[in-house]
Amino acid sequence: MANIRLAPVLRSYAGGSKQVNAQGSTLAEVLNNLYQSHPSLKEQIQPEQELSRFVNVYVNDQDVRYLQGLETAVEANDTITLLPAMAGGR
Repeated sequence: MANIRLAPVLRSYAGGSKQVNAQGSTLAEVLNNLYQSHPSLKEQIQPEQELSRFVNVYVNDQDVRYLQGLETAVEANDTITLLPAMAGGR
């Protein structure tokens, strides 16, 4: 199972967990498995067919936008990080 790290702003959608596990051989499969356990995360991460442009997704610290997106291969011990983009400041 892949280890999924959740940014603090997403933790409330996963029962307060910092990390959760999900299985699949591609990012799309892992996320679909994640949504089965935590359905409210889907609206935050993937409200349409594609990933939200306001969420950065990394597999082993590599941005999936520069890999194969949702088709990025995921191994059992990989770490996926879900990090919503933040704006603001002066």
